[in-house]
Amino acid sequence: MESEGRRVVHIGLPELTEEQIIEVGELAQRVVIKHVFDALNRSDVKDIEVTTRINRGETLDLELEVYLEVPVFVKVDVERLIDEAVEKAYAAVEKKLREIANEGQDKA
Repeated sequence: MESEGRRVVHIGLPELTEEQIIEVGELAQRVVIKHVFDALNRSDVKDIEVTTRINRGETLDLELEVYLEVPVFVKVDVERLIDEAVEKAYAAVEKKLREIANEGQDKA
């Protein structure tokens, strides 16, 4: 099953470096995977894919796509689990971006 969430948060970021953008994307992926494996045993997961897309324009757009496949005998609400994982990832990314924004203000 696949599930996607969309949320817009305006933080007022300075320009991010390529390294910071990669770090933010990797953070989102780690949080999603950790949440899934906190809820399920590794043997309960047939397949998991987490795709992160970050677009820089006037705003920084983060898009998370999660695909999770579990065997039919595993009793879990896959859609709910993915939604929770994505929400946690967005919260972690928002926190990280606020830290980056605060660092930028401290240097100014």
